Amino acid sequence: MNIYKTAVRPLLFQLSADKAHDITLDFASFASGKSWITKPIEKIYRRNYPGLSQKIWGLTFSNPIGIAAGFDKNGHTTHLMEALGFGYIEVGSITADASTGNPMPRSWRLPQDQSLINRLGLNNDGAKTVIKRLNQSRANFPLGVNIAKTHNPSVSGQAAFNDYKFSLELAKPIADYITLNISCPNTEEGKTFEDPALLNQLLEHLEIGKDASDPPVLIKFSVDLSGENLSELLDVTESFAVSGYVASNTSSFRDNLSTESTTIKNIGRGGLSGKAISEKSTNVISRISDITKGEKTIMGVGGIFTANDAIEKIKAGADLLQVYTGMVYEGPSIAKTINKGLDAYLREHNLDNVYQIKTS
Repeated sequence: MNIYKTAVRPLLFQLSADKAHDITLDFASFASGKSWITKPIEKIYRRNYPGLSQKIWGLTFSNPIGIAAGFDKNGHTTHLMEALGFGYIEVGSITADASTGNPMPRSWRLPQDQSLINRLGLNNDGAKTVIKRLNQSRANFPLGVNIAKTHNPSVSGQAAFNDYKFSLELAKPIADYITLNISCPNTEEGKTFEDPALLNQLLEHLEIGKDASDPPVLIKFSVDLSGENLSELLDVTESFAVSGYVASNTSSFRDNLSTESTTIKNIGRGGLSGKAISEKSTNVISRISDITKGEKTIMGVGGIFTANDAIEKIKAGADLLQVYTGMVYEGPSIAKTINKGLDAYLREHNLDNVYQIKTS
């Protein structure tokens, strides 16, 4: 029996999505710093499956299931997420300046579609504060730091490049890998760096690929990119020898929804995540894998709730996976459940390692 689904989720879903998230994060933050809480949780949730372990960029990922950026923007929960059985965490997005984000309400559940809409607006404590916190409390699994531009329309042009660089330089000494979020749809100005010329200028300014001692740098793309747009952007990023891609960010569109159109209209703008974008994100993964000939690491994110969802993303070309909306609906046991299912798939198909699922 899944206690979360039968007892906890019904209570949380009586609250607004914003309030439920705040309560969950407050508890997770409190628990993460208390070994007397995390140790028992680890015994229940964390399992060691040798076939799920991979070495990527010299880092050991004990399993492919990670926490996507957006859940823990400020680096409060790393120890708890490790205890819950996740293989890694991506903190952020962090920005050079702290931001309170967009006004409430700013997130909504779509239970019929097992999806969420959010327009949080890059709320975070600021790069200096978050990096200092991470430096003081490192977990024992890989740590990614997701970087975006400060949520302020006046930060544009050269100032926008400098804004990214400020956060990047702070993150380099502490991050095992860094993700450049060029595709957040929830900024006030609504603009992104998913323009080939702008992206080229940004990567040049950040000197991506110039120093071999830097941590791996990944690019996070929107799920809404056309095939042509994606190809153009990959032409740019591949010339800078980026280490991989996160596919994908949320959608600004409202496709594949069964929730009433009036409800969707009343919610307004924001990024759609969860099951509604699962197929689209899988397609982006597949296109990136094809264009890069499977030679670049891809982190698949978007609608992963079960082991079958994970397998679908891996077969499309993903090496690692991330969850967020899935955890809202499935609960804290999601990593344990998916990893158990992946291990069963390996045994059923006589495979030694999770990466072999790609060709099974």
